[in-house]
Amino acid sequence: MFNFEGKTAIVTGGTRGIGLEVSRILAKYGAKVVASYRSNDKAAEKLKKEFNNIEVFKGDISEVDIAKGLVDFAYEKFGSLDILINNAGIWDYLYAGSFDVKTWDNMIKNNLRSVYLVTDYAVSKWLKDGTKGRIVHVSSTAGQRGEAEHAHYAATKGAIIAYTKSLSSELAPKGIITNCVAPGWVDTELNEKPFAGDGKEKIRKTIPIGRIPKPIEIAWPIVFLASDLASAVCGEIFNVNGGSVLCG
Repeated sequence: MFNFEGKTAIVTGGTRGIGLEVSRILAKYGAKVVASYRSNDKAAEKLKKEFNNIEVFKGDISEVDIAKGLVDFAYEKFGSLDILINNAGIWDYLYAGSFDVKTWDNMIKNNLRSVYLVTDYAVSKWLKDGTKGRIVHVSSTAGQRGEAEHAHYAATKGAIIAYTKSLSSELAPKGIITNCVAPGWVDTELNEKPFAGDGKEKIRKTIPIGRIPKPIEIAWPIVFLASDLASAVCGEIFNVNGGSVLCG
């Protein structure tokens, strides 16, 4: 069904959670993959050993030189770049009225600035060499409905949705297709804090399908949007949340 032979993909946050599964699927179906990560060398080395068509790139992509370095690394290693999956991000708490500017700024830096830097530099390359690229951003249901105690996170994810729609209309005429996947709760270590105690069971009960989706279940829709099977899908927000948030 999927064929990514001859394609090169970058997956940010590509060595753990959703990103790990995306990296694996793309590599399995023939893509050459660069999986970026920030600190977990063990996870990165394990992934690299698993596939001979995966390279890993370490660094903080919210920094200009690192973001540019990631894109340049893909070209240096594989000679091209065709697919960009913006998956990397963080999640933490911010209570209204706390005036915690540091936490707000850190979220914007990691979840939004990094997406812009990697995307815009990749697009600059594509516009010069004529690549008909695919971009898939990973947002969240929080970006659609908001989320109490996580306004900073919701703000970044809502911005990514707006960014997706803006890029789609601007870049599609030039052959660059942009879409977005918006997961709800996902069974990853990112949610370790809210899952603590009986938290996970309480969350599970709010999801109509009766379970918390696994990372692989978010990865497949991402891969679909990056594939030729989604050739007419542009500027869409693909909700993958088990029916818990019904928004278009």
